[in-house]
Amino acid sequence: MSCTLLSPAKALLLAVHLAAHADIDALRLLATRHPAVLRKHLLLRILLTALPETADPASYVGLLQEIEAGRFQDSTVDELDCSPVSAIPEHEAAQRAKRLHLAQLPHADAPVQGDDDDLACFLFHRSLRMDSETGMLSRIPDLLMPFLRHSPNLRAWVVSTVLPFVRRNAEYYAEAHVAYSLYDFQKLPGPHAVGYLLSRTGHGAPENPTYVARDLRGLLMPWLLDRSRWTLGDQGSRTPNDEPAVSDPNCSGWQQAMIWLTTQAVDSWQVFVSAVDHWDGPADVDLGHGVDDLLLQIPHRQYLLQTYARTVVAALFLIPDASQECLAGLYRAVLKIRSIQGLGDEDVPLEDALALLPTGLNAESVALLDAKSASHTRNDLLQGWNPLTSPTASSTSLVLMLALSALIFTNTGVPCSVRGAADLVFLRDVREQKAQVANLVRAVSSNAPHGEDEQYWIRARLQILWLRNWCKPPTHDACTPTGPIAAVPRSFVEGEILKLFLAKSCYNLARSVYEDSADLPLATDMVQDAVYQAALNAFDNASNPNRSRGGLKRCDDIIRAFPKTMGPKLPGAIRLQALLKATHALSDYRLVLKQGEPFSPVVLRVHSDPIAVIGKVLEQNDKAYTRLQEFLEMGFNMVRAGLPSQGGSDKPREPTNERLGTDMFVAEKRIIAMCVEAALREDDFETAYSYVVSRLGAPDPGDIPVPYDGWSWQAALRAGQYVRTERSQQPTHLGTASGNLEIRHLEQRIECLATALRVAPTSELQEVLKSFRRCEEQLDSAIKEEAANEAAWDAAGNVAYLPGAFDIPRTESLHPPRNITAAAAARQAEEAPMSLFDLSRATARVAQRSFTGLPSLQGMTVGGKPEADNSSQPRVRKRDQLRDAAAGTLVSGVGWLIGANVHQGTKEGG
Repeated sequence: MSCTLLSPAKALLLAVHLAAHADIDALRLLATRHPAVLRKHLLLRILLTALPETADPASYVGLLQEIEAGRFQDSTVDELDCSPVSAIPEHEAAQRAKRLHLAQLPHADAPVQGDDDDLACFLFHRSLRMDSETGMLSRIPDLLMPFLRHSPNLRAWVVSTVLPFVRRNAEYYAEAHVAYSLYDFQKLPGPHAVGYLLSRTGHGAPENPTYVARDLRGLLMPWLLDRSRWTLGDQGSRTPNDEPAVSDPNCSGWQQAMIWLTTQAVDSWQVFVSAVDHWDGPADVDLGHGVDDLLLQIPHRQYLLQTYARTVVAALFLIPDASQECLAGLYRAVLKIRSIQGLGDEDVPLEDALALLPTGLNAESVALLDAKSASHTRNDLLQGWNPLTSPTASSTSLVLMLALSALIFTNTGVPCSVRGAADLVFLRDVREQKAQVANLVRAVSSNAPHGEDEQYWIRARLQILWLRNWCKPPTHDACTPTGPIAAVPRSFVEGEILKLFLAKSCYNLARSVYEDSADLPLATDMVQDAVYQAALNAFDNASNPNRSRGGLKRCDDIIRAFPKTMGPKLPGAIRLQALLKATHALSDYRLVLKQGEPFSPVVLRVHSDPIAVIGKVLEQNDKAYTRLQEFLEMGFNMVRAGLPSQGGSDKPREPTNERLGTDMFVAEKRIIAMCVEAALREDDFETAYSYVVSRLGAPDPGDIPVPYDGWSWQAALRAGQYVRTERSQQPTHLGTASGNLEIRHLEQRIECLATALRVAPTSELQEVLKSFRRCEEQLDSAIKEEAANEAAWDAAGNVAYLPGAFDIPRTESLHPPRNITAAAAARQAEEAPMSLFDLSRATARVAQRSFTGLPSLQGMTVGGKPEADNSSQPRVRKRDQLRDAAAGTLVSGVGWLIGANVHQGTKEGG
């Protein structure tokens, strides 16, 4: 049977057979020969029903185009094979044709352009079947792209639905599980659809940062081109009190994309920065080849740009990261947004901004600087009525300065996020800002390069000042401070910088800026205070008490670095120099205040009783007491340095003339007493005795109020109570003293006790007198013993007792022996020792004689004047002089205890 003579039923059955076997050329020939039967609508239904979904779209796209055009090209098949239907009877063929269940073309969701758009319906059904039956998503664009010009609806559907779906599941993330079919994806609500499209975006951002921008460009933006996904009336661009405007476009899917972007900013700033860096905003769309005329209306594009810019600005306040890479990316993000909006004509790249430090804000930006703006960095960030995130020139300029400030903080070594910088600017908490200044100075110090890099310190100072003013010298005096540390006075900031320069030995730079500059940034008194504090810090951090090394050398250098400001007559400079001298003097001695801890200079400054340190030196260094004058000068320097000279003073003080004299007196007496005690500990009584009689017995200054002296009388008492032992050092010369060392020692002890009587308070006289009486008795006993020994020696040597010397007169009755001591000679004419009460009553009578014999005690006479001629007075013994002196002290001190009349000596002497 010839195929040209086929009945309509058999022609239909043969067409179904050829379509089922994907014999497109034979089908084309059959359609050419039977156009009345195989019309356009029927052919499309046959292809939709019988053509396998695995067939390559390239094999039948041409046929579809010919069906749509109504003209078939010449087939490559010369003759049809009608054998599949030739043996079928006509009535059976008719029955089979009626039983064919061909797919219907119309569909409620098909992107048709009119009621008879059969091709669009076929393409829609065919795409869905290819996805659901085979999952061959990559072949769907091959089917659809040739028909993009068929109708606007079809083109919009292909670009906004099929293209993002296929790209997401077959091209960008082919290894990921496909959660939805094409039809199900088409039916998803906007937020869910966008969430699905971007569900894999950002996972490979660290490896390839362009993937985020690729997904936004190739998945999100094409999806938005379907106008059915847009509504009118956007509450986000108005304040809560405004009425919605019907002309405001809104897209819930786009809003979901912006929420996704802010979420990524919080979770992974790399994804956010990558998106902004490599995507040029909503105008950057990838629709594939041949699609360039599918655009949104201008209001929609403006809405996308405004909301995207607002989202980027809002994300800066949400990102908690404070790394240099992150903050640099955020700065670039703001620059990008300003550039997209046409606001960045005067913006400079990050490297230039760090080098040039941009100046100031405009009036609109300054108006945003209030405490309310701090809440805007946390609440309603994506709302259109938020003035801080509104993508205007003033708000983006402010955010740009915040990002740069945060980066400078972080580069300096003080990590700070953009929100942290915003809080500093908006809240203006002085305490918090001062803490940040301290952190900046500390970080600049710790990150300083090795060696002398003056440019580093100049740059650091300019950046810190810029953080306060948001402008740089010489214009910072003319602009209102608005930066993150603007609430801190400039004097405080400059003072901290000056201390930093001094701590890092940048003396020339500090002097050139703060002393030699024509426009001095600090008042002279502030510079003096800063220099003084810096010098003290260097002193406190020193470990070696030698002023030519380490911290003490730096302390000295700091003072000398400002010859005009820190003159030699400045009280602070005087105190520091005295402190350095006192500390340096300690470097010659071994000194350990705590076990295993060597002496450090700061101990001297914070010690509650620095004079006591000298006592430690005397304990730990043998023979150190012999250098009394050196220790006295050390103590005087401690006093001049304002250190407390006695326990009870808790902090240094600036001495007045009266206080200085008092403290000098106390320091001198304490140090002498310490040296006396040190000499006694080392059994050097001779040195202790010399210090007592020559130093402790000196008259007090008459024009300075003398404080309580509890050290001199105790030192003198201990010296007077000292008993010679075998370890005691021998005297180097005797002078006019007794040749008997024991008597000489007792006489010296009595002198020490007499000194103790003169300086001891009334309440302590009884104890001193007991020692004095006991020592006197020992002296009397020693003198008697010596006299007895001398008498026995003279008797043994008297020639009158020799045999044959009967006529020689006894010489002891004529002359005293020539070798008798002065003490023994005086003893022969003296009465028995007087009792304490007799001694008190006789005091007035012997006062003049005693004081004439002992000039150092002349000021203690009770009454009367000395005789004009002392040569007529009998010779007075030293022991009697001392005893009379003690009696005089007793009369004026405790005479009332024994009923003595203090005026008795005057009357009896007259």
